[in-house]
Amino acid sequence: MTQQNISSSTSKEIFSQWYDKYYKILLFIPIILLALSFIQLGISYSTTGNVIEKDISLSGGTSITAHGSLDSTTEARLMNEFDNINLRKLTDIRSGEATSFIIETSSTPEEIKPKLEQVIGYKLDETNANIEFTGSTLSNNFYRQLITALVASFILMSLVVFLLFRSFVPSLAVIFAAFADLVMTLALVNIIGLKLSAAGIAAFLMLVGYSVDTDILLTSRALKRKDIPLNSRIFSAFKTGILMTLTALIAVLPIFFITTGIPDSFRQIFIILSIGLSADILNTWLTNASLIKWYCEKKQI
Repeated sequence: MTQQNISSSTSKEIFSQWYDKYYKILLFIPIILLALSFIQLGISYSTTGNVIEKDISLSGGTSITAHGSLDSTTEARLMNEFDNINLRKLTDIRSGEATSFIIETSSTPEEIKPKLEQVIGYKLDETNANIEFTGSTLSNNFYRQLITALVASFILMSLVVFLLFRSFVPSLAVIFAAFADLVMTLALVNIIGLKLSAAGIAAFLMLVGYSVDTDILLTSRALKRKDIPLNSRIFSAFKTGILMTLTALIAVLPIFFITTGIPDSFRQIFIILSIGLSADILNTWLTNASLIKWYCEKKQI
């Protein structure tokens, strides 16, 4: 055996001994973060009546997309004139110059359009603007349907996990890790002030699938591969699983460096997936791994 192999083997042995000693303590890190996430969502609910802030596609309101650009004076006047307005600029991906702007508000078109025309200095018609209005009743129904779909997907995922492992504790560990991913992501989305859209809920649906793949990989190797020591099974799953997660993160993270030409719905999907995948690293390799190691040691697997 070469000196390099001996050194590598010694390092693994030292880390394995450290992990055996502290893996139960590591479990508290994601649990504390989960508790803080619940507190944040509770504060949001007590102050706004919702656990997360919704955009007009889910709460109802008017969206006006107008061609042209706004100078800083006009932008400041718009923000001062209207209390419930959200202003975004769209730019050309090549030149970076503003080509149009989007104004979202809970007001009706009849209320917002005359005031907006007065501020920007020209009339809005079908040639230079697109005005869309969504009623609050329709938006709330759509929101409830999306939430129902999200809950149903989580329940079906849980059933598949129970059928796959046919054991309560390992299945519960997988489900708990996926649930923690969703809760932590929701809390961080609140903290950064992101208004959830229909595309955002679709991202949470995608996150349900992303969350369980590494958990299932870890649990399967820990329970079914009995030819090698338990720590080796966990470390082997970690090498494969972290590569999967980092690959997905690398695929979505570049969106943060692209500041022009990307629709907000796509940006929201990538932001939510990035947050959720980062949370999944903690919940899989600290929460789930610790619970599975504890279970296997108790059952002498």
